[in-house]
Amino acid sequence: MLEHLPRWLGSLMTNVRAGHAKLAIVQDDVTHESGFIDLSSPAFTNGGRLPQRFTADGEGVSPPLVWGEVPEGTVSLALLVEDPDAPAPHPMVHGLIWNLPPDVRRLAEGEIVADGFGTADGRDVGRNSYFLEGWLPPDPPPGHGVHDYVFQLFALSEAIDVDDNPGRSEVVSAISGRVLAAGMLVGTYSREETASVKGVPEATATAGAPGMQAV
Repeated sequence: MLEHLPRWLGSLMTNVRAGHAKLAIVQDDVTHESGFIDLSSPAFTNGGRLPQRFTADGEGVSPPLVWGEVPEGTVSLALLVEDPDAPAPHPMVHGLIWNLPPDVRRLAEGEIVADGFGTADGRDVGRNSYFLEGWLPPDPPPGHGVHDYVFQLFALSEAIDVDDNPGRSEVVSAISGRVLAAGMLVGTYSREETASVKGVPEATATAGAPGMQAV
């Protein structure tokens, strides 16, 4: 959708961003004195560019994630993916899952998808900023510069009880005061940046060129 905005308009909005200070993981009431989880992806390095297949310029599937041990006493896990560089009052939500079992250590590629009322093991996928369940592929405006896509994983002292298909604010409120440890992974994307996958250069991003279609 946003790839159709004129580049001049994206450039005008370069300094209009929600702000990293609004990410869930930096809020004191969410992660006060919590421990650390080693969160990574086999598809991109921390701070590196997201491969195009995970964005609106490619297949638009969610990237694979892996993480290390969580603290003793962890009952469930929650994952929140936010874009603090979105030209909006609040970070844009690209993915949300809660009540992941504590022994789970990975999400496969494409696993953040609509699941109705959840799965048999208790996990449930919530709404993104387009009010739909599942992964919202990164789609930064042309000319707006590089966006950070911040994957935030929380180890919780209990399973959270939220309404069916909640959004970001309800889940963040539910995990506050229950976070034992947290992990963060950042992938970047823009429509001007040269792509690189695990240090191997790709072709320069061409989204917005004639004939390109967003997923």
